[in-house]
Amino acid sequence: MGGTIFLGNYLGQWLDEKYDKDFWESTVTLISVFISMYLVISQVIKVSKDDD
Repeated sequence: MGGTIFLGNYLGQWLDEKYDKDFWESTVTLISVFISMYLVISQVIKVSKDDD
């Protein structure tokens, strides 16, 4: 989870520098947080179903 968010933040910083905009870092970081949460929740649901 932390790695995904870190990479999203790093990608956002790179896009900010490349395109000279100020919104990429926060946007890409927020998207990576949602992706990480989705992956964790889906894995928890899968493990929960396997235990039944």
